[in-house]
Amino acid sequence: MKKRIGILTSGGDCPGLNAAIRGVAKAAYGMMDCEIVGIQDGFKGLIEDKSWEMLPKDFSGILTRGGTILGTSRTPYKKMRKIEKDGVDKVKNMVKTYERLKLDCLVTLGGNGTHKNANLLREEGLNVVGLPKTIDNDIWGTDMTFGFHSALDVATEVVDRIHTTADSHDRVMIIELMGHKAGWLTLYAGIAGGADVVLIPEIPYDVKKVVGSLKERKKSGKDFSIIAVAEGARNMEDPKAEDPGTDGFPSVSYRIAELIQRETGMETRVTIPGHQQRGGSPSPYDRLLATNLGAYAAEMIANENYGKTVSLINNKLYATPLEDVAGKLKLVDPGIELIKNARLIGIGFGD
Repeated sequence: MKKRIGILTSGGDCPGLNAAIRGVAKAAYGMMDCEIVGIQDGFKGLIEDKSWEMLPKDFSGILTRGGTILGTSRTPYKKMRKIEKDGVDKVKNMVKTYERLKLDCLVTLGGNGTHKNANLLREEGLNVVGLPKTIDNDIWGTDMTFGFHSALDVATEVVDRIHTTADSHDRVMIIELMGHKAGWLTLYAGIAGGADVVLIPEIPYDVKKVVGSLKERKKSGKDFSIIAVAEGARNMEDPKAEDPGTDGFPSVSYRIAELIQRETGMETRVTIPGHQQRGGSPSPYDRLLATNLGAYAAEMIANENYGKTVSLINNKLYATPLEDVAGKLKLVDPGIELIKNARLIGIGFGD
């Protein structure tokens, strides 16, 4: 019996989405008689009934391509059941589109919000399979998400390149990296790039401790310093505040820079690579991971193993129930060995 598979990408774009789409499609075509329907622009396309029938040729030549051929958008979970001014019942529309397209299942590629929306559709009786995508690597239940390693390559290169100008001008250079709630990207890039201080949301910082670390470096004859800061880094004075200590500055890094320059007299600059961390071709690791996850998702569909997302645990793939993943974040544990060892080599965390 022919299966009709819908597929969508949701949330922020990142390298590896197309590789995962390709992995699902190629494995599905090889394992079963199937048709694949592309949903345009994420859950928005499912709500607005925007889709097209895809052909095998659509999945050729996309392994190394960044972004997503399906388009994406952000549709917050908290608004899904809320009927707004346009009068649209979003959940009802999604179910209606799924049924009109005669889908046997829907594959959703995305991060935490996507997994919450996927679980919502599971609760509505739809057959859903999830794939873990995010540069933040913060999806609960999987060791690694695709997109993270590609972003890490970019972030680390930024830290690497900043060293030369910091050294040449005897400056404190702050690199602000993505990560509102989870500090994995900043932690990994900071250590890999040789940052002297790493500030992440999970370890609230005391700016006096940061300043102290910089003064100690200067006393030891080191006239420049590199600080890697997650955009969601939190001030120890109010670690649970909605606004993580920006005090009217464009971002937390500018606030920290102003305090450092005032307390130390050292010229301090901020660099924010921003969406460069999401862009470009996926790294070889992400191509492998996304392909592997996609093929496993196709096998789940063939076995009608729905209502789950694919997880990588100790280099093995598993089907994890969506209800176990939705609404949970995988945050950095301040006590992990990586942080302990980083402290041993002199990296400060502002605490």
